[in-house]
Amino acid sequence: MMKFRALLTLGLLLLSSRSFAALDILITQGVDSARPVAVVPFKWTGAGALPTDVSKVVADDLRRSGKFNPIAVAKMPQTPHQADNVDYQKWASMGVEGVLVGQISEPTPGKYQIQYQLVDAVQGQMGGASKLQDGQLVQNNQHILLSRTGTVGAKQLRQYAHLISDRVYKALTGERGAFLTRIAYVVYNPKAKYPYQLRVADYDGYNERVLLRSHEPVFSPAWSPDGKQLAYVSMENRRANIYIQDLYASNGHPAQRHKLPHYPGINSAPAWSPDGKNMALVLSKDGNPEVYIENLASHHLTRVTNSPRIDTEPNWSHDGKSIFFSSERGGNPQIYRYNLADRSITRVTWEGDMNLSAEVAPDDQFIAMVNRTNGEYRIARQDLKTGYMQVLTNTSLDKSPSIAPNGSMIIYSTVVKHRQVLALVSTDGRFKATLPARDGDVRSPAWSPFLTNN
Repeated sequence: MMKFRALLTLGLLLLSSRSFAALDILITQGVDSARPVAVVPFKWTGAGALPTDVSKVVADDLRRSGKFNPIAVAKMPQTPHQADNVDYQKWASMGVEGVLVGQISEPTPGKYQIQYQLVDAVQGQMGGASKLQDGQLVQNNQHILLSRTGTVGAKQLRQYAHLISDRVYKALTGERGAFLTRIAYVVYNPKAKYPYQLRVADYDGYNERVLLRSHEPVFSPAWSPDGKQLAYVSMENRRANIYIQDLYASNGHPAQRHKLPHYPGINSAPAWSPDGKNMALVLSKDGNPEVYIENLASHHLTRVTNSPRIDTEPNWSHDGKSIFFSSERGGNPQIYRYNLADRSITRVTWEGDMNLSAEVAPDDQFIAMVNRTNGEYRIARQDLKTGYMQVLTNTSLDKSPSIAPNGSMIIYSTVVKHRQVLALVSTDGRFKATLPARDGDVRSPAWSPFLTNN
């Protein structure tokens, strides 16, 4: 809990400028086939209105995961606030697997205590709430999947709700949730004083903050492995430079920004190594765009590729043993893999007219990419063992895929009604949603790593 409070303190320093959603998630496909669950409205025992509807945030999170379909409050057979009052028969008859109940109090002004429990309705109905032991019927709590209590301030309620969602998601799937995460993206609005803005927000678009305003293009944001820094490319001073921005104040000092050494020509496509010590990037200092590795402490450069055609868009495998990149060395752009141990390069993609912008899954089992087939640019995934490719989207002009840290979702940029917006697709292709912005075109999304060890 202390680690979570420290994280929230840092998060509030970063994301204090807005509390509403700058990006509204509109689900377009996949909820009907998801698993039914229930998030019962948490009982509020304090005075006045609760600053944040915690149970609604949790229900929205689970719905947006693509795996769950929380039933409407109006259709709930009861609205209990603790596990002892759950009627398992009623919930199980509706096909509801898990029921989340809770209550919120304000023991001291400005401090909110949240108690919540997740119960397995099916196991409870089948007698999971009791068992026979030594001839006696005794209580068995195996049907209670979660039982937690936490105390946070008003500004932390929304983030704590995301933490509850993460825990519920893991209890029901066995996989870690990715709701307590953030996204970075670029907004372009030609009518604004500064047309290009680099922004960060919670994964659902809330708590947006502008990191950079510029007259010149900004692109390719990339999170550091610890989630404390953001690298990006800016055309300030009319030339491409790679910057690293600290996201949090440290030891009483404000967040800092520094520029990587500039080389003649192109300086672009930064990608952090998994240990955070190196940066893969693209430089054209020797004439042709090539992939290099720069040590961030010494700034020593190691050249990775050497081709007469363009090599770009490096992305590390999460085991740190490989770098995937796009190259025209075979004609049209395709994805290649560089092995750091023996320096060998192998071609990875073969299907379609071209494949670009490889993003490696957290478990290194597949890559997401932009696939062009018959002139359509769409998000696809390819299994790295079998080579099987699956096109996931049916939108147009898709680009810049970024995978959630639990590997369940992909955020990307696409075009809807002649505007660039962000969109989500599950890695199995069943769930889809768009994230239209309130202002401007939105592009170059990057999903953060996990922001807590809990």
